Amino acid sequence: MRRGIAATALVASLALAATACGGDDSGSDSSGPVTITWWDTSNATNEAPTYKALVKEFEAANKDIKVKYVNVPFDQAQNKFDTAAGSKGAPDILRSEVGWTPAFAKKSFFLPLDGTEALAEQDKFKANLLEQAKYEGKTYGVPFVTDTLALVYNKQLFEKAGITEAPKTWDDLKKAAATIKGKTGVDGYWGSTQAYYAQSFLYGEGTDTVDADAKKITVNSAEAKKAYGTWLDLFDGKGLHKADTTADAYAHIQDAFVNGKVAAIVQGPWEITNFYKGSAFKDKSNLGIATVPAGSSGKAGAPTGGHNLSVYAGSDEAHQKAALKFVNFMTSAKSQETIALKNSTLPTRDDAYTDQVKADPGIAGYQGVLAAAQPRPALPEYSSLWGPLDTELPKIAGGKESLDKGLSTAETAIAKLVPDFSK
Repeated sequence: MRRGIAATALVASLALAATACGGDDSGSDSSGPVTITWWDTSNATNEAPTYKALVKEFEAANKDIKVKYVNVPFDQAQNKFDTAAGSKGAPDILRSEVGWTPAFAKKSFFLPLDGTEALAEQDKFKANLLEQAKYEGKTYGVPFVTDTLALVYNKQLFEKAGITEAPKTWDDLKKAAATIKGKTGVDGYWGSTQAYYAQSFLYGEGTDTVDADAKKITVNSAEAKKAYGTWLDLFDGKGLHKADTTADAYAHIQDAFVNGKVAAIVQGPWEITNFYKGSAFKDKSNLGIATVPAGSSGKAGAPTGGHNLSVYAGSDEAHQKAALKFVNFMTSAKSQETIALKNSTLPTRDDAYTDQVKADPGIAGYQGVLAAAQPRPALPEYSSLWGPLDTELPKIAGGKESLDKGLSTAETAIAKLVPDFSK
């Protein structure tokens, strides 16, 4: 097991004084500008150009700081940063998925940001997003972009079927799918077998994969079985597309929706730009966005996602100071407005939702469902808990395994990830 670096900036600074910290080539001559390294984990094609332009804007206004921009594929970034931080060679700033915060904070890889320049406008950010950036009472990231899941639907297909409002419950959705199929010939709903997308069903029954406060695994509880039973039922019936368990399922579902071959799916705002590229949404106003349907408990909710900007605790004082200034700039209302307008992503602070930003129906729609988003517990292992379910749920949906057996197997695997939790 790697030994964590010193928890405070002072100790880290003293320990690393003789070396250039903060990633490759991030050192600087004492008479020249400080060069900080930023690992951006965004989409290199759709999002990164906007961030690169903002980097240049920041450098123009801060001649004493240079930013080395590195785009790191999202699916590789967590492990790469973990390895780099463990050997004291991490970047000064990481665009970190919100679920990574507890694990990296526990290892002392992230710098606490309370009282720093990075959080100078702390009261401007949505409180639930700041809460999700905390671990054991300290804040380790500044909310950069946020997201959640919503029921997105084709308004024209719903109208042709005589349905005037989005389904409020999963039962309503099932009935709507049958009606849409009967009236239009198009499937009404196509669900995902990925654990992240199934999370809303758990919330709809008032439960979760684990109860972090009680240190109890709840994935195989009566409530969870009911939740996953509802999820499973939505793959079989009139107007309900059968489960796609192939490696390309995500692309298949997305393509069908944007081209009008299915009326509704559950999806996140990271696909807003791609929605508009499809034939069904050339008219942006045809995109309907509603809170995910509620379960039998009457509750409706989806996981809060998104990314924070976090600062590496192992960088020296000069690099940390420059990094904090850069984070403050990138998360400002002006920068967030620019990012939203260019990338169609959701800002994390209310003052960035300007009239111009809200003119995009996709952003405005997702802003409306954020209130139902549920923060993840500050459990370092939480994000990894979806792994066993990502293995078992496709087997269940594909008929290769019973619901009881699949959840029991997932429970056993999760118990190994959180060995101090009871069943």
